[in-house]
Amino acid sequence: MNDYCLVCDSHLKRELTWTNLLFPSALPPICATCEAKLQPITGERCRICSRSLATLNKKFIKEDLCMDCVRWEQDANWADCLKQNLSIYHYNEFLKEVMALFKFRGDYILAEIFAQTLAKELEKLSFDFIVAIPLSEERLQERGFNQAEALARMAGQKTKDYLKRIHTEKQSKKSRGERLKQKQIFQFQGNHEEIKGKNIALIDDIYTTGTTLRQAAKVLKKEGAKRIYSLTLARG
Repeated sequence: MNDYCLVCDSHLKRELTWTNLLFPSALPPICATCEAKLQPITGERCRICSRSLATLNKKFIKEDLCMDCVRWEQDANWADCLKQNLSIYHYNEFLKEVMALFKFRGDYILAEIFAQTLAKELEKLSFDFIVAIPLSEERLQERGFNQAEALARMAGQKTKDYLKRIHTEKQSKKSRGERLKQKQIFQFQGNHEEIKGKNIALIDDIYTTGTTLRQAAKVLKKEGAKRIYSLTLARG
C-alpha cells in the first residue's frame, strides 16, 4: 500500500477499515487535493470526440456534434473512420503537469492514478481487441516505455500489436494545421485475418485534433476491422 501521493508526495491519510485492509488496490494513489484538480468531462459532449459542448459557442455545434467532427464526417476519406472516442478529463494545467511527468520523465507508476477510471470507462465500449497507439522505435528508446500501453496494462488489459509507427517529429511540437496535414504514420503488422469483422478499441493519452487516432483507425479498417472506438485520458 502506497502511503504517499504519487503526484505531490504528501502523506496519504488512510482511514483504517476492513475494506482498506482487504482491498488496498482500491485506494486512490493520490491525495484529495490532487484528485480535486482533475477535471472530469461532464454534461453534454460531442457524440464522436467527447468534446464538452457546455462551453462551446452554439455556432460550432451541429446537433450532437462539434464542428470539427462534422468536418471529419463530411470528408469521404475519413467519414465513419472513428466510431467514437471517450475522453475522461479536460486537459487542464494540472493534468498537463502530470502527463509531462508520466511521458517525458519516465514516471511509469503514474499510470496507476488512472487505472480504476480507465477500467470503468472501457466497460462502456464494445470491443474484441485493444490496441495501444504505438510509439516509433526511436521514441520508445528515448522514453523507455509506451505511455498508452502502460495505461492499458494498469487498467488490467492486454493489448494487441497490430500497428507500427513510422518515426516523425513529436506530435507536441506540431501545430494543429500540421497535424491535420500529416501523412499516414502507421503501418499494419500481424495477421489481418484476426481482425476481420472485429471491433477494436484504441487507447491513447490525449485526443487533440483526432488525426492520430483516425490514421490508426483507417489502417485497421483497411485490413477488415468492423468498428474502431478509442479511449483517451484527456480531450485537449
